[in-house]
Amino acid sequence: MKRTAILLIAASLILTAMSCKTSKVKYPETRKVDVVDTYFGTKVADPYRWLEDDKSPEVAEWVKQQNEVTFTFLNSIPYRNKIKERLTAIWNYTSMGAPFKGGNRYFFFKKEGLQNQSVLYMLENLEAEPKVILDPNTFSTDGTVALSNVSPSRDGKYFAYSINDGGSDWQKIKVIELPSGKELPDEIKWVKFSSIAWQGNGFYYSRYDEPKEGSELSNINKNHKVYFHVVGTPVENDKLIFSNSQYPLRNYSAQTTNDEKYLIIYESESTYGNSIYVKNLKDPKANFSKITTGFEFEYQVLDHINDNLIVLTNYKAPKYKLVKINVNSMDIGNWRDILPERKDVLSNCTLVGGKIIANYMVDAKSQAEVYNLEGTKLTDIELPTLGTISGISGEMNDSIAFYSFSSFTVPPIVVKYNINSNTSSEFFRPNIDFNFDDFETKQVLYTSKDGTLIPMFIVHKKGIKLDGNNPTLLYGYGGFNISLLPYFSTARLFWLEQGGIFAMANLRGGGEYGENWYRSGTKLNKQNVFDDFIAAAEYLIKERYTSPKKLAIQGGSNGGLLIGAVANQRPDLFKVAIPQVGVMDMLRYHNFTIGWAWANDYGTSNDSIQFLNLYSYSPLHNIKPRTNYPAILVTTADHDDRVVPAHSFKYIATMQGKNPNPKNPALIRIQTRAGHGAGTPTSIIIEEYTDIYAFIMYNMGLNY
Repeated sequence: MKRTAILLIAASLILTAMSCKTSKVKYPETRKVDVVDTYFGTKVADPYRWLEDDKSPEVAEWVKQQNEVTFTFLNSIPYRNKIKERLTAIWNYTSMGAPFKGGNRYFFFKKEGLQNQSVLYMLENLEAEPKVILDPNTFSTDGTVALSNVSPSRDGKYFAYSINDGGSDWQKIKVIELPSGKELPDEIKWVKFSSIAWQGNGFYYSRYDEPKEGSELSNINKNHKVYFHVVGTPVENDKLIFSNSQYPLRNYSAQTTNDEKYLIIYESESTYGNSIYVKNLKDPKANFSKITTGFEFEYQVLDHINDNLIVLTNYKAPKYKLVKINVNSMDIGNWRDILPERKDVLSNCTLVGGKIIANYMVDAKSQAEVYNLEGTKLTDIELPTLGTISGISGEMNDSIAFYSFSSFTVPPIVVKYNINSNTSSEFFRPNIDFNFDDFETKQVLYTSKDGTLIPMFIVHKKGIKLDGNNPTLLYGYGGFNISLLPYFSTARLFWLEQGGIFAMANLRGGGEYGENWYRSGTKLNKQNVFDDFIAAAEYLIKERYTSPKKLAIQGGSNGGLLIGAVANQRPDLFKVAIPQVGVMDMLRYHNFTIGWAWANDYGTSNDSIQFLNLYSYSPLHNIKPRTNYPAILVTTADHDDRVVPAHSFKYIATMQGKNPNPKNPALIRIQTRAGHGAGTPTSIIIEEYTDIYAFIMYNMGLNY
């Protein structure tokens, strides 16, 4: 009894100390300017417009001051270093990606322990010793130069790859010779949103014109073009293959069929929907033929079989189907279904060994099936548990395929699959310092505001008590037709190990149930996404998994917008909010880099009705003064040219300006030499998650 009393007193003193410390956070002064925009008669002030200038010395000084306040706060958390030590220990394992073929060789990525970047290896055959072909850890001393795209030539002579520097979307394409790995002088700059599609001794790629100096990370991206580069020749001689000056805000990417007979060009004007063109490369007189029109539907060409393009599409099939289109008779009336639409979403298909591996999404989890080329089902691929298949690789004339399988508590396993015998064997399994058997995953359905049933995954220790006192982290995205399936996260293991619950809601706006599910979370329906997420939090509280004092929320990019919006709408529901690289200024997002391509999801403030909708939920524009918001830690990066950091800068400046003496802190963590997330080195990821978990636990009054 006496011991319990002492512990309660100690806990009270800790919480009091935390409260005192939080109240002492003093934010830097952020200058305001008199900028007012008028949208259809509505005046909207933008006092922090100057923070959009990423090259301004004043902005650099503001970033420095904000980081000083943030890191002073984070570094004073007594158990921060212990969190970092444990995260580092968990991360110290070997991981491997599914092998893929190029010519007669296999390639795979592998990361040993705490390496910042995965290393690319080559195998002459599956029994051979692996040879290092590219080690991105040698590209820079801090690990911030990363591989972003790789493509072996089909004859096995060359290997093209692209790198990005400091997290930017800008890439350089380079080439090495095989099997020696000798680096060739070829270097192509100002590449973005590009494939690498081989034809003979050259490849097709996409790039923009060189931007003006100083505008590389913020100016709008226009006039995307497809070129052809012959290995060993000057880039200045690259041939322009496809462009459209009439529509400067469209993107183009190239693909060649496996026999290099056909060139496919994909044209898009947003992140959803495309049109496709095809050209016969064997016929020197052939021109491009446009197969589809408009951007209402999506098309992905797998390959061709006897001049029939095998295409995955949602044309007149909201949950997708597989069709064949004869290049000599491409009228839509002559398209033929191979795998017709069914109630489950057809995520992707792969042609292997003269058969089709179809990966379906069944209630937001993978189900893999094998069909013949006429569409007759042959068998199922047995999976170990509820989870996700990714990275299926194989060839039409080869019976062996590889894929990765993972789940919340199953690290990525590489599986070798023989399609002829329908047998699977484990090719690689990581060994991680974590007891996965202590945890369980369940899937529940809850009701959103309008009565729609929403699925949610919940992961926690076995035998947990539903007493409303469990620290819980709720994650969501809800946009761009992106589906959240059970996936493995090394960082999340720490949270689970500490007794935390992880919940992931499959919100509308994603692709889990096809196009209709996606559309019901876009443009004028965007509030559905926020309602779905709020309802997920209410479900977790009602079912006594947690309480508002123990509930943290997290999301990145479009998910950062989600977190900013719901924190504004229901600040009483959450204790901590972590919006990462979020789209926070919904009135001006389309003015930066590739932001114009998101209009299909959001609409833009150029339209009067869309303006009113965007203005109603824009995180930046709906912050109220003197409001008890959750503790907020915004994370962004100085090289993020996808969602420019000005979104986060203006959001946190507004939050601090309207609530200068908050009960809970509102801080921003600005990472240098990093971008939107892809290619971030392990060391920086560990540092960021150390701070995120320290911030969450500290503001919940938890100890390590």
